[in-house]
Amino acid sequence: MPHLLHVFSNFVPTGTELRTVELIGAFGRGFRHSIVSMDGRTSAADRLSPNTDVRLLPEPPKAGSLATARRLRKLIGKEKPDLVLTYGWGAFDTVLAARSLGFRRVIHHEEGFNEDESEQFKSRRIWARRLVLPGAAAVVVPSERLQAVALNLWRLRPDLVRLIPNGIRLDGFKPADGNPGLRAQLGIPAGALVVGTAGSLRPVKNHARLLEAAAKVPEIHLLLVGDGEERPALERRAAAPDLAGRVCFAGYQESPAAFYQAMDVFALSSDSEQMPLALLEAMASSLPAVSTDVGDVRAMLPPEQAPFLGADLAGPLAELARSPGLRRQLGVLNRKRAEERYSFEALCAAYRGLYESVL
Repeated sequence: MPHLLHVFSNFVPTGTELRTVELIGAFGRGFRHSIVSMDGRTSAADRLSPNTDVRLLPEPPKAGSLATARRLRKLIGKEKPDLVLTYGWGAFDTVLAARSLGFRRVIHHEEGFNEDESEQFKSRRIWARRLVLPGAAAVVVPSERLQAVALNLWRLRPDLVRLIPNGIRLDGFKPADGNPGLRAQLGIPAGALVVGTAGSLRPVKNHARLLEAAAKVPEIHLLLVGDGEERPALERRAAAPDLAGRVCFAGYQESPAAFYQAMDVFALSSDSEQMPLALLEAMASSLPAVSTDVGDVRAMLPPEQAPFLGADLAGPLAELARSPGLRRQLGVLNRKRAEERYSFEALCAAYRGLYESVL
């Protein structure tokens, strides 16, 4: 049975980690897995199926990049994996370690950029990727925008870069119907026009932009699903007179499907994205979307959604607030798009094929 060594900067329940959990479950006993979290956080492991062969390995001691790479080199030598899977810049030292051993069965995943690279790429990281990634077997990206970065900025060979769009289990999401029971629990009026979003409350997600837009459209209520460092500041803004009583903080939700059902419109206010999983989940829930024009958002959505993309969220939100027929029309189109392009089955087949080709 092939042994796959996964290395993450952290293994917490967010997009990349949850996708990996789903893939491990789908592959069943076809592979055995070892997981390293570079910062020691492993809460996503709680989601792993008991029917899988998975071990959590201790994180390497914190050190400089070269010292960490040496320790990871020893780990690879000890574990003798058939395939090494690395995720993001936080796991890049593992790519260095594998290359120093002449080990080429490495698949590196690039998922996007955090606050430190949301506006400008760091030159040291550009050169590191140019020099090191050509020694990997493949570099996986989820979006066309990131594929262009890999080809044009990092100067990777086209045959090295694999575009695998995100996918979700569509049957887990039902069309939004207002979910009056959940609205009652959250204290949201049954007849309110609810604009919702889902994701960690981090600066790069710029939920403050969404709050400012909502302040200009007094007929809407906001539902924020997620938690994070920005929550105290957002709660202070939500308490101001122009928003008071119109913003609900639902916190982190392990299973957010019911919360999408309680929404009338989905909104994404991020400064940087690649292929946001929350948008796919909203599309699967037959919700219309308003979003900043970031990453692959425009390509993910049907062309009818184009007028609702841009830095100004207030105008599109106001238009959808007064157009229930348009909301229904866009929701149907978004669900159809998700069914045609973004199923979990297609995602799983693409990853299985890649793993088997490298092995």
